[in-house]
Amino acid sequence: MPSLYRLHRAALCAAVFGIAAISTASAEEIIIGAATAQTGGLAPYDQPALAGLRMSLDELNAKGGLAGKYTVKLLIKDTRSDTAQTATVAQELIDAGAKIMITPCDADPSISAGQLTQPLGIPTLTLCGSAPVLTGAVGDVMFGTYPADNVQATAVADFAVSEGKKKVFLLTSPDSTYTANLPEYFGKVFEKKGGAIVGRGTFSMGQPDFSAEITNIKGLADKPDLIMTAAYEPDFPAFIQQLRGAGVTIPVYGADAIGTPTIKALGKLVDGVVYTAAGYAEPGSKLEAFNAAFTKYAGHAPESTYEVNGYEIGLILDQAVKTAGSDDPKAIRDAIAGLKDFEGITGKITYADRMPLRPVALMRYEGGEGKHVQTLIPDAADVPAP
Repeated sequence: MPSLYRLHRAALCAAVFGIAAISTASAEEIIIGAATAQTGGLAPYDQPALAGLRMSLDELNAKGGLAGKYTVKLLIKDTRSDTAQTATVAQELIDAGAKIMITPCDADPSISAGQLTQPLGIPTLTLCGSAPVLTGAVGDVMFGTYPADNVQATAVADFAVSEGKKKVFLLTSPDSTYTANLPEYFGKVFEKKGGAIVGRGTFSMGQPDFSAEITNIKGLADKPDLIMTAAYEPDFPAFIQQLRGAGVTIPVYGADAIGTPTIKALGKLVDGVVYTAAGYAEPGSKLEAFNAAFTKYAGHAPESTYEVNGYEIGLILDQAVKTAGSDDPKAIRDAIAGLKDFEGITGKITYADRMPLRPVALMRYEGGEGKHVQTLIPDAADVPAP
């Protein structure tokens, strides 16, 4: 977990029950259950998103709650970054009366929770899980909130082509939907636009040694001018350190999970690495204003765009309850599914098959800092099917 969140986790997550403090006497109560990773490998992603969500719900409760009527009681339970534990705590939150469920930043535990909420018709939103297969694996109650893997991959592939890249090596892991599928989505778009996949490698999540994969890359007769992977902590740091230590200077592209303080702290070692984010704080933008407000709220600046993504979940729920005109879970579900051109903090959000079509910011590490390259919404016709 990033160091700032070690310092502030007591404030954000000390209680199993997190209750937004301000309500009105006439408001009704709605329980939102949050099955999130407070510990383990997903904590660096879940906790920033949860912090943003809590800020949003606190602000909404100060105005009377969702739609100005339903005061939110947020119940938080630790999944420990474990799929089976996610199902256990999701059931506990259902038993406690949750009418809306929030799940971790990963498809596999979110699916385990969704299998419980689907039969009950409880709207379920992943904090920042981005696998487009997620919604189909669960059913009509499950929603993504972050730019989907196939959308991110399309944006990165478009950028690679614009930079003149012709040949790519794909590094995947079968251990998660994200690490298995995102590079393959990239490959489909890259090939469609004239690029070639000249090699593939695989790794096991958590493995310390990438020498076999690096030997594979160095031994290719047809040399790639790009390596694409969705590896994240702790795998990406191990891979990039060993790759550069072996003298391989081929540019590496990734996605949102490497836009974290841990990766940034690698300094010049990650110079040139391209990744994605949910937005970029242009001067005078809504996101710049959010970052300032979050800093005041939490006592530290946002570490990523997971914070604003969590905040936008609160806004989405508020709009859905307004549209539904009630706290009926089915009506809320239908309202989220029908959301179109909703003005969030990072841009307009539209749902298609319960995954959001929304802007993707392309970033590149330079001098140990993430620099904005461009922000775009890929052409829907270019986005590979899940």
